[in-house]
Amino acid sequence: MKNKPPYALSSVDNALVLLHLLRDQGQLGVTEAAEALGVVRSTAHRLLSMLVYRDFAIRDESHKYRPGPSLFVSAVEHRPTSELTRIMLPHMHALRDRSDESVQLSIRSGRWTRFIATVECTQYLRVGDRRGTVLPARAASGGRALLAELADQQLRDLYYVGEEADAAPDDEARLSQGEWNALAHSLALIRMKGYAVSLPDTEPGVRAVSVALHNEIGDAVGALSIAGPTSRMNSGTIEKLGADLLAVAQRATTGLSGYRET
Repeated sequence: MKNKPPYALSSVDNALVLLHLLRDQGQLGVTEAAEALGVVRSTAHRLLSMLVYRDFAIRDESHKYRPGPSLFVSAVEHRPTSELTRIMLPHMHALRDRSDESVQLSIRSGRWTRFIATVECTQYLRVGDRRGTVLPARAASGGRALLAELADQQLRDLYYVGEEADAAPDDEARLSQGEWNALAHSLALIRMKGYAVSLPDTEPGVRAVSVALHNEIGDAVGALSIAGPTSRMNSGTIEKLGADLLAVAQRATTGLSGYRET
């Protein structure tokens, strides 16, 4: 038997119970959540909203809450990401100071990308701390930069295309032939330019540019991104930031010489 801690935080405990319910039941309404926790609807709604904010839940068109990507995307795929963060933080601070935009570090986990570190800029209108946020790899700039590192067969192992899409385990794995062609074309352009840009509708009002980070033997171990409001991220700015990111990624290779995917 596990005993409740003597100074238990009821709000934290309630949020964790909701995570269990989402995982086990597959969906949850506000009324159902309130009854399960013994709280009023407004409290249940606030708790569920925070789970949505941190990607542990999503709210569908029927206003039901379902498990979000943070519940089924492996946290770090057994990689020592604290070491990757330690190595890259000085580069991230320098990038932030030069660009006056927020800098992000991310890794790819299958069809998803997860942010593991942020250095925020000081501008009033800025991209905030995204640590823990999970986005589809084919939409986020960091995910796209890392997908561009894969061979065609590796990509096909990730996504189900055309008739195969009926067997896809989740919506993110399911691509039409047209979507596959568009993805393949965009990844070819990323390989040519060396940097990736997020799709326009990935995060409303935000645009990001990213490059893949490599260790000394050429393995892609993460992605480095600069993100800002679309009002400041025009094509000229993106090209300049992309060149700066490529230079930083090249310099960081030496520091990443001991870093491996495990």
